[in-house]
Amino acid sequence: MSVPSSPPLRVLAIANQKGGVGKTTTAINLGTALAAVGERVLLIDADPQGNASTGLGVPRHMRRKTVYDVLMDEAPITDCAVKTALPGLDLLPSDPDLSGVELELGQAPRRSYRLRDALSTLRASGAYTYVLIDCPPSLNLLTVNAMTAADAVFVPLQCEFFALEGLTQLMRTVEMVKGSLNPALEIQGVVLTMYDRRNSLSEQVAKDVRAHFGDKVYETVIPRNVRVSEAPSFGKPVLIYDLKCAGSQAYLKLAREVVGRERERRKAA
Repeated sequence: MSVPSSPPLRVLAIANQKGGVGKTTTAINLGTALAAVGERVLLIDADPQGNASTGLGVPRHMRRKTVYDVLMDEAPITDCAVKTALPGLDLLPSDPDLSGVELELGQAPRRSYRLRDALSTLRASGAYTYVLIDCPPSLNLLTVNAMTAADAVFVPLQCEFFALEGLTQLMRTVEMVKGSLNPALEIQGVVLTMYDRRNSLSEQVAKDVRAHFGDKVYETVIPRNVRVSEAPSFGKPVLIYDLKCAGSQAYLKLAREVVGRERERRKAA
């Protein structure tokens, strides 16, 4: 009797060049929710601010090896990843030194492929089913490395007036990376965040985004929820901070939708 093989590793860059859209919050809580529904997840904190690391309860003094060591080719990912409080979710933490990576690498060979090369051993190992990369809110070498390493880009989009303008900038970046570094890169999906049903603007932005991106937009929307905002200050994902709140339930629903969409993609491939 044959043993069913594990699904191949799927690497998603969570990106939006506009700040304040819930990108890191989505990275933390989608990673947690995917682990909660049985996936094996590695979250890579590729933002020098390190908010995803803090939000998962990994203080700076515990970040002995980080994504900086990986990008500088000083240590493999397996030596740098740390366990989180949730089984099934590991973290490759960030470091302020990341802000200097662009200058330090200079014209180094394969400078845009450092993360992709580092992930190649994970793809073969079967240790994880998902890698989520929390990108910085800017176009720099870290974002380029993330998109070059990724199979697809996952886009959190705040339901507010300038959302589509920021999305246009992101699409240009995706096309640039696709054209020169990663021809297979695609948009995996768009999730609407900070959605307020009492606000007509949220509804209008949602309609505009769905009209533009069609079924790339997830049915699940992440509501504006005070428990989601409070959780990072306690170093916890909202699913651990308050499982029953509307934000936690939305991220669990989103995780199931992500897994379902990925399952359909594999069937169609």
